[in-house]
Amino acid sequence: MKNIRELIKSFTETDYENNLVNLHIHTAYSDGEGDFKQIIESAKNKGYKLISITDHNTIEGHKLYQDDILLTGAEFDCWYGFVFIHLLAYGVDINNEKLKPFLAKNKEDTEGALRRLFSKRNVPNLIEAIHDAGGIAVLAHPACYWALSLEGLIKSLMKNGLDGVEVYYPYPRFRSVVKFHSAKAVLKMAEKYPELIKTGGSDFHGIEF
Repeated sequence: MKNIRELIKSFTETDYENNLVNLHIHTAYSDGEGDFKQIIESAKNKGYKLISITDHNTIEGHKLYQDDILLTGAEFDCWYGFVFIHLLAYGVDINNEKLKPFLAKNKEDTEGALRRLFSKRNVPNLIEAIHDAGGIAVLAHPACYWALSLEGLIKSLMKNGLDGVEVYYPYPRFRSVVKFHSAKAVLKMAEKYPELIKTGGSDFHGIEF
């Protein structure tokens, strides 16, 4: 697979809107309901160009299943100062030693929303580990974070190596209500800082993909 950064940059808003690319999917390996392998097969049957299964704090599914349309991924729960954020990791080597300390030690750490709030992951160190594993770090659903300044949050994360922001995101379920910034503001930030990669996904948690 070619350079992850260039691969993701090659996708457009249309790719995400027309269900050709989805880089934010959860399965039963974390708090989703769907079967990891079946989601891959469903995406292939529907003609997707690329998907990424990003279970919370785990890459266990990726250890068992690989495919040409599947990009390795995970979604890490972290505190960044006083802001609770989710960092998406794409294209990581599943055997990387530096990434292992940040992975869940048990199933409860992948599915319990309240339990995940007690995460003690150090964000700069996590981003460094993601890079060491050959991947990129992307801020998930940025409109949801309780930060007085969204730009300040993103700029601070960029200083610590943030590669991109999730721009094409539908804000499903409770995230359609719990938003502290607008999706337009997220897009504006991504366009203001062209070095940021724009990504997108549906945050799928269901059974039938």
